Amino acid sequence: MNPPDQNGGHVNNLDGDKKEKRVYKVVLTGGPCAGKTTVQAMMSTFFENLGWKVYRVPEAATVLLGGGVKFPDLSEQEVYNFQENLIRTMLQLEQTFFDLASTSKTDTIVICDRGAMDPSSYMSSEQWDKLLENNGWNNVSLRDARYDQVIHLVSAAQGAVEFYTLANNNTRKEPIEQARKLDRLTQQAWVGHPYVDVIENNMDFSKKVRRAIDAVCFRMRIDTGDRLSPESVKRKFLVTSLPDVKAFPVFQDFDVVHDYLSTSNPEKQARLRRRGQNGKFVLWNISDPC
Repeated sequence: MNPPDQNGGHVNNLDGDKKEKRVYKVVLTGGPCAGKTTVQAMMSTFFENLGWKVYRVPEAATVLLGGGVKFPDLSEQEVYNFQENLIRTMLQLEQTFFDLASTSKTDTIVICDRGAMDPSSYMSSEQWDKLLENNGWNNVSLRDARYDQVIHLVSAAQGAVEFYTLANNNTRKEPIEQARKLDRLTQQAWVGHPYVDVIENNMDFSKKVRRAIDAVCFRMRIDTGDRLSPESVKRKFLVTSLPDVKAFPVFQDFDVVHDYLSTSNPEKQARLRRRGQNGKFVLWNISDPC
């Protein structure tokens, strides 16, 4: 298997005006009963209607857990072995579709049901660090370089308890409190990716689906016309002083370097952005209106 940074370590072109073929990789993540499978299907239909080629990566955990695996019956070492094989299976599944997308003749979006950081939510930090070291992986390549965007769909256990059910998924066994914990841990696992959108449950499910699709279109700079109602705008604030670090939720520090380039269009801004941790960086090629 190729190392993850080769799978996703590409220069991301977010300039919607360019006409060359585009490949966009999205992760749908979240706690149990968040609607990932449904959102994946509806997002696929939406982009197919726009003329895009769509690939859907199935959830590797559902495939493996459907084979009779029961976590309460596993020892700590067995849990580690399972998660290590799970992520290897996930990476290989994704690579199959990434390879197909790279040779596609048209714009292509790959929608992944969960991503490479999700298994860390089901392991201790010590187990996760050991897994990374044993396989030559690191958080930057698995999280930042591999996918263009992460959509976290909040579990129904958070804010929509009446819709939380175990009936529509044979591998889902989590009671509500555990589902809430896993939702929180999964969201924290992706802290650090440059483009994470959290879709809450403060609306009916059809609006939740539309907000997820809208978040992807906004990031890709696709004009959806009247198909969706834009609900989010990127804002930046100048902070004169920072409160105590303890006042913040879970966060990570990153090194960011911007190199601005000359352009022939005075209304366009071109820049190369490096973003990373501990000497490991992801390169992004960004063009914005001035």
